[in-house]
Amino acid sequence: MIQEGVQCPDQPVLRLDLALVHYPVCNKHGETIGSAVTNLDLHDIARAGRTFGIDTLYIVTPFADQQAMVRDILDHWQTGHGATYNPKRKDALSLVRICQDLAELYALVEEKWQRRPTILATSAKPNANQLGYAQARQRILAGEPHLILFGTGWGMTPEVLADVDGLLPPIIGYGGYNHLSVRSAAAIVLDRVLGKS
Repeated sequence: MIQEGVQCPDQPVLRLDLALVHYPVCNKHGETIGSAVTNLDLHDIARAGRTFGIDTLYIVTPFADQQAMVRDILDHWQTGHGATYNPKRKDALSLVRICQDLAELYALVEEKWQRRPTILATSAKPNANQLGYAQARQRILAGEPHLILFGTGWGMTPEVLADVDGLLPPIIGYGGYNHLSVRSAAAIVLDRVLGKS
């Protein structure tokens, strides 16, 4: 079944998904690892995603214990006490889905939209294969399916980055410090591609 995307009265249909990648990512030595899912990332990125109108937030991890933790969190807020205690949190976390790996992620998104989405990645480092935020915004608001990958740990592996359609520019301020949390980076990226002001 094809989902129609999220539509607001004053903008076109959005076909934008996010993925929080926990494997394969790098550690500080550049080695390939799997990182741990954090409760705070799930909540904050889902809330940002709901605010900006994304369709789905995928959590990519092959680890059974991490998948079980995500399901426990979702169960609490979807069907447990949290569902009645905070319906707005239930609404935001309804966006979250679990994926075993990137191959499953890409297949699910392509099946949902009935075409391959443009796959963009984020990185704290400048890259040659960059797509500017204005260009990404124009394509997304035109209704083209897009999937934006956010890495955890010290970022996605070079192999993952080499396999995407483009990389969004790094988020750089005037402070010379470039170690944002992934939830902060996700909120900034969403504001740049979908913010109304």
